[in-house]
Amino acid sequence: MGILDNKVALVTGAGSGIGLAIALTYAKEGAKVIVSDINEEHGKEAVEQIKSAGGDASFVKADTSNPTEVEALVNATAEIYGRLDIACNNAGIGGEPALTGDYSLDNWRKVLSVNLDGVFYGCKYAIQQMEKNGGGVIVNIASIHGTVAAPLSSAYTTAKHAVVGLTKNIGAEYGQKGIRCNSVGPAYIDTPLLESASGDMKEALIAKHPMGRLGKPQEVAELVLFLSSEKSSFMTGGYYLVDGGYTAI
Repeated sequence: MGILDNKVALVTGAGSGIGLAIALTYAKEGAKVIVSDINEEHGKEAVEQIKSAGGDASFVKADTSNPTEVEALVNATAEIYGRLDIACNNAGIGGEPALTGDYSLDNWRKVLSVNLDGVFYGCKYAIQQMEKNGGGVIVNIASIHGTVAAPLSSAYTTAKHAVVGLTKNIGAEYGQKGIRCNSVGPAYIDTPLLESASGDMKEALIAKHPMGRLGKPQEVAELVLFLSSEKSSFMTGGYYLVDGGYTAI
């Protein structure tokens, strides 16, 4: 018996990193999982991992910055599995580093279109589907930069702060409808996104964490699992850090 038995979950950006860990953890705990990613190869590999472990999963490709594709993704979830109980809006990008005054308009728009607009679309269409069920759970992956600055990444910081605000609004608006919404703020996690970082850069990032290391995707997934389950049944509109002490100093 898993704590998500008979639930249907959707995870965006589930082809690698934190999203993959979340999808695998959901499946391990009994959920039927829709794996979505813009990278079809990675998404299908994630589905095979879940099936090889005895879980139930399907892949649906979607670009979260496109509202039409996100609506189709949620509709496909309902068509494949009959309902949507859990939505984890995880897909995101970092953007190019630059001071705010030098930040290109194109890069600003690109980061916000994925990291903010994409989360809004995911919430909007998930809510519409969950209202048909009489309830559901949304978990939005924000960042430590939903509460502290990320110098040279003003678009990223802006988007992640906004995700925290959006989450609070949904929690306040939909609590009486049985829909809970929380956000998670990971610090720097050892994922493929950091593979391009130099050794010196990685050491500098590690030094910002009082625990003396980067986080692991599974450590984020465990918090997301808790927030997605009935174990957190009286929690909504919150923002929860998994940051190795990054924001404590």
